[in-house]
Order: sequence, then structure tokens, then C-alpha cells
Amino acid sequence: MYQHDIKIRVRYADTDQMGYVYYGNYAAYYEAARVESLRALGLTYRELEESGVMMPVLECNSRFIAPALYDELLTIRTTIENMPMVRIKFQYEIYNEADKLIHTGDTLLAFVNRDSGKPCRIPGKMKEVLNPFFVI
Repeated sequence: MYQHDIKIRVRYADTDQMGYVYYGNYAAYYEAARVESLRALGLTYRELEESGVMMPVLECNSRFIAPALYDELLTIRTTIENMPMVRIKFQYEIYNEADKLIHTGDTLLAFVNRDSGKPCRIPGKMKEVLNPFFVI
């Protein structure tokens, strides 16, 4: 299992009239967490795309437990529980400054060959850097 944490401060523009993070912004938080979790492994989306592999989102799920508020410093924990094959599932837990779990979610992405548009297996470099987290 691989886990990575990032911190994001809630901007005023992220909130709705009630002062809560607008529900649509959670997908952007997921993306930031996903990108940075891969970057921490030494991978970037740019490198994957330049190697000919795209990663479209197939599913995006959210569970709202408590609101995130303006100016809070959120911790977003990204987890990859299983070694990816043709798809990769990212799970997210968002904690507020009091370390209270306020949100969970997940995204399912596919590896797709940029030229053919067809699904492909996990890129070799990604498999290489993730492998130590899944060897039993």
C-alpha cells in the first residue's frame, strides 16, 4: 500500500455562500493530491503523457462527513491500496486542522495509449517505483 499526504489551504474562492468548500472543488483537491503523490515517487503526469500514456478519470466518488471551511489547512491523504494493472484507484481522506476526518473519496483512472486511445498496462516506470510498496 502506498500513501502520501499533502496540505492545501482553503481559499475564499473555494467556498460557497455558506462558507463551506463548494462540493465541486473536491475533485480539484483530489487531482492536486494525486499529482503530488506521484511526484513524491519521482513521476510526473507530464512524463507519463510524454511517454504516450494518458490517465482519464473513469469514476469519481465523494462522501461528505463535515464541511471544510475558508482558511482551514486541510491534510489530504492519498492511498493506492493495490498494485495497478490497466486501472489505478486512488482513495482520499481529508482531515481538517483538528485532525478530524471530514471527507472521503476515490477516483478510478485508466491507463490509455495516447496514439491508439486504447487501454494499456501500467507504464514500466510507474510499476517500478510502486512495486516496493506492494511486495509481500
